[in-house]
Amino acid sequence: MQVKSIVNLLLACSLAVARPLEHAHHQHDKRGVVVVTKTIIVDGSTVEATAAAQVQEHAETIAESTPSAVVASSAAPSAASSASAPASSGSFSAGTKGVTYSPYQAGGGCKTAEEVASDLSQLTDYEIIRLYGVDCNQVENVFKAKAPGQKLFLGIFFVDAIESGVSAIASAVSSYGSWNDVHTVSVGNELVNNGEATVSQIGQYVSTAKSALRSAGFTGPVLSVDTFIAVINNPGLCDFADEYVAVNAHAFFDGHIAASGAGDWAAEQIQRVSSACGGKDVLIVESGWPSKGDTNGAAVPSKSNQQAAVQSLGQKIGSSCIAFNAFNDYWKADGPFNAEKYWGILDS
Repeated sequence: MQVKSIVNLLLACSLAVARPLEHAHHQHDKRGVVVVTKTIIVDGSTVEATAAAQVQEHAETIAESTPSAVVASSAAPSAASSASAPASSGSFSAGTKGVTYSPYQAGGGCKTAEEVASDLSQLTDYEIIRLYGVDCNQVENVFKAKAPGQKLFLGIFFVDAIESGVSAIASAVSSYGSWNDVHTVSVGNELVNNGEATVSQIGQYVSTAKSALRSAGFTGPVLSVDTFIAVINNPGLCDFADEYVAVNAHAFFDGHIAASGAGDWAAEQIQRVSSACGGKDVLIVESGWPSKGDTNGAAVPSKSNQQAAVQSLGQKIGSSCIAFNAFNDYWKADGPFNAEKYWGILDS
C-alpha cells in the first residue's frame, strides 16, 4: 500500500473515532489564515489535527468524554448574579436573558450603523446583547441602537490587543452611554478549548483587561468565556471569574439530545460547571440550535427544532442563558454539519 494511502486511511480512522467526541462551533476572526495544530485526547489516544482558519472563520473544537445521561431539571437554575453587575432597568419578554449579535454582512464586510440599528430594533425583548469584539465600530453602533434598559455583554476578541480593545469600549461608553449599560466584558472566546492559551495565560489576560477597565471606570464583571467542558476539565479557569462563570454550551453538538431536550441538557451543564467551580453562579453565554444542516445523531437541524430548542432553553434556564444567535451568519463557511450559517433564531 502506498504511503499516501496509508496516511489517508489513518486519518479517516482517527476522524471516525474522534467525531462523536468532537464538537465544533465557529465565531468570527477578521484576521488572515491561521494554521493551528491541536491535540485531541480520544479514549486515551492522542490525535494531532491541523486546521486552517479562514479569514472569516474562527474554529472552536471541544474534546469531550461520552455524554452522561441527562438529568431533568424540575426548576430553572438561579440566574447568575453579583453585587457589581448592573441590574436591568427595563421590561423584557424574551425567553432567554439575552442574545448574541455579530455585525457582519453576508460577504463578510461590516454592517453600517443603519443596518445595525435595524437589527437591534428586532432585539428589544432581550435584556442583554452579547458582542464578541470591537471591530466594525460595533460597540459604538450597538450602544446607539440598543433599547433603554438593555445591557451589553462586550468582548475583546484578540488577546494581543487588550488595551486597544478597552480603549475602544471606553470611548463608546463615554460618547453614547455609561458603564451602567455594560453587564460584563469578556476577554477571548474558547481559548483553552481551542488550545490557543493555557489556564495561566487566561489569568494574565483577564488581569490585564481588568486593570485597564478599572482604570477606565468599569466596576462590573471581567472574565474569559470558554466551553463548559473546558471549564470542567480545567477548573483553574474558575479562579478568574470573580462574580460568575460564563460558558458556551450547545446541545446540538452532543449528538445524543433532541431539540426538545436542549434546556434540560443545558441545565445539567450548569450544574456540572458550578460543581467544578466550587458552587459559583454560571451563565451560559451561547446556546442555540441550527435551522439547516446535516443531522448529528439525535440532533436534527430544522426551523421547528430550532424553535423547540430555544423554547426549551427559555423554560428551563431562561434567566441563565444567552441565546445564539440573533441572525444567520451567511459570511461563514458551511462548517460542521453544514450548519454554521444557520443559527439565527429571528430568521425565517
